[in-house]
Amino acid sequence: MAGITVRRAVTSSFVHRSAARRLFAADRRGLRPAGERAAVGKPSSSSSSHSATGSRMRKKLLVDADCGVDDAQAIMLALAAPGVELLGITCVHGNTSVENVCRNTLRVLQACSRLEVPVFKGAAKPILGRCINAGHFHGEDGLGDAPDPDAPGLDRVQEEGAVSAMIRIVNENPGEVSLVAMAPLTNLALAVKMDPSLPSKLRGLYIMGGNTESRGNTTVCSEFNFAADPEAAYIVLNEYLCPTYLACWEFTCYSKLSWEFCDAWLAQDTDKARFMARIFRLSMAASQSERLQKEFVDGSGFVSCDSYAMAAAVDESLAVESERHAVSVELTGTHTRGMMVVDTAGFLKKTHTASIMKKVDMEKFKRMMMAALQ
Repeated sequence: MAGITVRRAVTSSFVHRSAARRLFAADRRGLRPAGERAAVGKPSSSSSSHSATGSRMRKKLLVDADCGVDDAQAIMLALAAPGVELLGITCVHGNTSVENVCRNTLRVLQACSRLEVPVFKGAAKPILGRCINAGHFHGEDGLGDAPDPDAPGLDRVQEEGAVSAMIRIVNENPGEVSLVAMAPLTNLALAVKMDPSLPSKLRGLYIMGGNTESRGNTTVCSEFNFAADPEAAYIVLNEYLCPTYLACWEFTCYSKLSWEFCDAWLAQDTDKARFMARIFRLSMAASQSERLQKEFVDGSGFVSCDSYAMAAAVDESLAVESERHAVSVELTGTHTRGMMVVDTAGFLKKTHTASIMKKVDMEKFKRMMMAALQ
């Protein structure tokens, strides 16, 4: 049995490495041109230093997205935030195809008059398994199936692939880049396999993904981003040994905004608000459906999942309560594949812990969301 176990482990490791190499090669070929609880309101000493540093320097963000509606909201939030430099957006499969993700990202940048921000095409499929999408919520095109005859062409996507760009940008700005991951983590997993030193050069990693109460929104026990590529999520949570902050599914639901706020948010007399109203119409209707009402935690409301991770990266004081735990991802369970594992008792024997957001300053978050469409 021991020999069989070893052979299985070696085979599994080989499969994962081979899959990573194949996906990275595809990324290059598919290029297109042109348990402690933090005190409320009192961050730990490390986060205080992190915040103090941020207040003295321009914050550099690199965003990994599968641009659906909430990705669009989060990107617009970052673009509107003072003192933030968006170094680039890497695109990956997820809410829709990676080609649609690239188109959608360019549409969002055009709506904000920021097409100078470089966009990079990344992985089109997960490391293992089949692609899934969220067309029932975001629309088949990822942005509410809202026609946009003036959308920028894919010729604006950079020739450099997303994984190469991620490695290059972080290496060019060591210790300065906060990486905001709002999608399946395939690009990040491939990047750390190509450059194992990458995480040590990040200022911080902010992830929207995972779950803490076994509440699934894609399968019985898994959140969409982790369910879309469980192997990638496992690699990232176990190999990115840098300051890591998690905005998990249940947390975003507990921190939802009211539909009255959403109405006022979209009623702003700006082109950005009108753009958001067009692409968000389908998702708003879907949120009221019986199916999604069963998935949302703690009642109905406006949940802009990715915006919580982005807002925390923009302003570290946003999270007023968090818990630190070692985390991992379940890969083999019949009903639990893709579920995030939260180790509250030290069974994993990991020294690296992630900061799991529990509560945020909702008034500050509202102001940031309103500013995104102004």
